Amino acid sequence: MIWIRDLIDEMTPTFSKAMKSLEVDDSVWLPLIGRATVEDHGDVALPCHSLASRLRKSPQDIAEQICMLVKEDLDPFATVSSISGFVNVSAKPEWLSNSLSTLISDHRLGIELENPLTFAIDYSAPNVAKEMHVGHLRSTVIGDSIVRMLEFKGHRAIRENHVGDWGTPFGMLIEHLLDLGEDLAANELGVGDLDSFYKQARAKFVSDDKFADRSRSRVVLLQGGDSETLRLWRILVDESMRYFNEVYSMLGVLLTDEDIRGESCYHDLLPEVVERLKKVGILEESEGADVVFPGGWVNREGEPLPMIIRKADGGYNYSTSDLACIIDRVERLGCDGFLYVVGTPQKQHFEMVFQVAKQAGFMDDNHQAVHVNFGSVLDTDGKVLKSREGEVIKLHDLLEEAIRRADDAINEKNPELVGDERDQVARTVGIGAVKYADLSTERTKDYVFDWERMLSFDGNTAPYLQYAYARICSIFRKWGGDRESLRDAVFVLSNSQELTLSRRLAEFPSIFDNSFDTFSPHKLCTHLHSIASAFASFYENCNVLKEEDDDIAKSRLALCELTARELQLGLGIMGIDVPERM
Repeated sequence: MIWIRDLIDEMTPTFSKAMKSLEVDDSVWLPLIGRATVEDHGDVALPCHSLASRLRKSPQDIAEQICMLVKEDLDPFATVSSISGFVNVSAKPEWLSNSLSTLISDHRLGIELENPLTFAIDYSAPNVAKEMHVGHLRSTVIGDSIVRMLEFKGHRAIRENHVGDWGTPFGMLIEHLLDLGEDLAANELGVGDLDSFYKQARAKFVSDDKFADRSRSRVVLLQGGDSETLRLWRILVDESMRYFNEVYSMLGVLLTDEDIRGESCYHDLLPEVVERLKKVGILEESEGADVVFPGGWVNREGEPLPMIIRKADGGYNYSTSDLACIIDRVERLGCDGFLYVVGTPQKQHFEMVFQVAKQAGFMDDNHQAVHVNFGSVLDTDGKVLKSREGEVIKLHDLLEEAIRRADDAINEKNPELVGDERDQVARTVGIGAVKYADLSTERTKDYVFDWERMLSFDGNTAPYLQYAYARICSIFRKWGGDRESLRDAVFVLSNSQELTLSRRLAEFPSIFDNSFDTFSPHKLCTHLHSIASAFASFYENCNVLKEEDDDIAKSRLALCELTARELQLGLGIMGIDVPERM
């Protein structure tokens, strides 16, 4: 149930009758009506400014006239007022109470299932033999939250971790492995210092011509399917994946080994991409390379910009691999849509890939292809977040630091929390703080990584929301009753704090859907914070456990229950756990 939509539906016949008396057709005013932008003014608003020239009256006069025409018919369920040229409609407490009763009795909290579709979500995508760094954080947690949203709405979400496990660098990595010896190499990789291994190999490749020649020859063997080379390559992949899984476990995301779709998986499809592009007549030769000119794209000189499919030396480009992915996802997986959770700098790349894929018939207009782009993680100085040594911060190290800082904050707030329980809470709060700081920022924007802000128990942070949930759990421990019995509660709403909290709770399904439709987790985060803030005000001003009136007491306990469930579901969709004690 989406209460704003339901309120609009209920008031529409009355407004339609009134507007017809003013000779204003439904097609004119209906698109204007929507959720009120000023909470104190009402729930739904109709701006009358665009009607002024048609009716030859001021917006304020029109709004007042409409109020007079609809007031009596709306009276059973809503009140109406005129403010600054807006007609504002507020649902009466009784109507709002019914909406809450519907929500609390629904295990899905009013969020409706959709007709199921199949989506491939391409996200995280670390490179074998390289550390996962802070730059992988956004793709991983945004992708994970979108997967959770898709699945909760009833869709099939295929997680595709497009790991970089193929290409020229693997020649030098395999040769470096052989130089060290398999046991020593496995040990170096096994301690989680992948960057060091990669840098050693790279340094030898640059300084040692014989090593470079061996590396190039090894690439040929790898691409040719040499069994021994593939075995050595497997060592690199397996050790790297063990490390990646450790990071994924710390983050609490859904990715597993079964979700790995390395670049190597599409290697055999690359010649097929070339042949299909030839067959439809869009592959051209340019300076020895095979290219496609999508049209509409130019370089700095104003010349048509090609998308390289096969380089002059016979090697394939990233574009070729992405086209192969689309073929695979349409023909093997039967996907209706593809979501690529990749940084904003790749915007042009994906637009060109999608355009060529349609030109070639790899997908059609029925397929939804979306580049779910995101900004960078910045330090407090406004530059890309790096370590004191100037290196990109390793994601594992960052998460360990988050847990340590959370432990310090919890010790200060609740020193009585000790042992395993405290360790678990510190982990939940620390990891949650990092993920929420990312997800609560508008996806397309950069955000500043600020330890003090993200671990604060005040403001729009995970600890603030987690603490609100823990506080409600404490209320129910003191109450000692059966929370399930609250599912049939009758809401008695009279206090202003009750009404404010109720309105925000009733909006949860519509905010969830809007966040889902736009792949914008920050919208849900913002609303969860508004719920927690309203709950804090409600709890400070309304007796819950000490209320003497049984009906009011049960109503307020039901408000606590609904708040807890929405916070738990909303944060759970973000992949963030909620502790019962903090």
